[in-house]
Amino acid sequence: MTNTYKIFTLMACFCMAALVLPGCHHADDAQDDKDTKFEVTDSLLKSLLIDTVEDASARTEITLTGSIAPDENKMVKVYPMVSGVAENVKVQLGDVVHKGQTLAIMRSAEMAGFEKDYTSATADLRNARRSYETTQDLYKGGLASQKDLEQAQGDYQKAVAENKRASAVMQINKSNGQGYEIKAPISGYVVEKNLNSNTQVRADNSQNLFTIADLSSVYVLVNIYESDISSVKIGDPVKITTLSFPDKIFSGQIDRIDNMLDPDTKVVHARVKIDNPGVLLKPEMFASVKIKARSGEDLPEVNTRTLIFDNDKNYVLVVDGKAHVRIQPIVIAKKVEDRAYISSGIKAGDRIVASRQVYLYESLKDN
Repeated sequence: MTNTYKIFTLMACFCMAALVLPGCHHADDAQDDKDTKFEVTDSLLKSLLIDTVEDASARTEITLTGSIAPDENKMVKVYPMVSGVAENVKVQLGDVVHKGQTLAIMRSAEMAGFEKDYTSATADLRNARRSYETTQDLYKGGLASQKDLEQAQGDYQKAVAENKRASAVMQINKSNGQGYEIKAPISGYVVEKNLNSNTQVRADNSQNLFTIADLSSVYVLVNIYESDISSVKIGDPVKITTLSFPDKIFSGQIDRIDNMLDPDTKVVHARVKIDNPGVLLKPEMFASVKIKARSGEDLPEVNTRTLIFDNDKNYVLVVDGKAHVRIQPIVIAKKVEDRAYISSGIKAGDRIVASRQVYLYESLKDN
């Protein structure tokens, strides 16, 4: 009887232990879950990049064509000042020239006449000065009249004026003793050449002999089609690529738009001025032009690095208050390069997480 009672007591103890132990295990799990719950702390938030949602007009990207042209403000056309025959053309198309460098030499009868006039004017000035000084001495000694002095003074003044004129002509028309020198008025590149050796040149010819252009900066002339005219404005940012350098992007902005259509091509020409380091861009090069044009919609914009894509939806992490971060679904209206325009979900001025956002998202969505 006593053995039976002991067995019954042991079985009862085992049953109670079985009921108590699972309860203790669940309590420990609950405590662990509470301890491991993810929280955004002040120190964690300070280590993250935070972007502010910008309020800007949404842009669309328009791809157009264009061509490279010299900056007209840094380009000079060289015309003949005298007639003659080209004897020695020293440069070729595309050559680099410096200001004052001789481009060509011409034999010119006119230049010979200028030299004669200058020599005569110099001699006349010397004689007139001597005569005027002599007359002054005679006048002081009473051997010359007032009229003689005035006459000598007038001749001297005329000689001075003629000498200045002849000297100015010689300054404009340079000669080195071999003939008339055509010199480069600026430093740059020979982008046009219409003169060869033994070519007869007339001073009244309307065609320029050379064109010199400084290509440190150039224009991109953009062809804007009628359908895109309303979208493109002065100041719109532009990215330009060429066939010669497909991997290099040149940046600029629209600084001029013509007011008339080209009658032949039916396009409006716009102009972009860009720096040209290393003179990579050459006149007449074909250019592909991408313009960030305004679409007319006012949408908040964010950098695409802040976006999170999950289950066919887009999200951002919005920072509310001091250290509160929440998951915010958004709807993207459009993307232009690294900018995303948001139609709903956030507004301008909102602060969003821009680093480690995927890690934070995975941690927050499970809580």
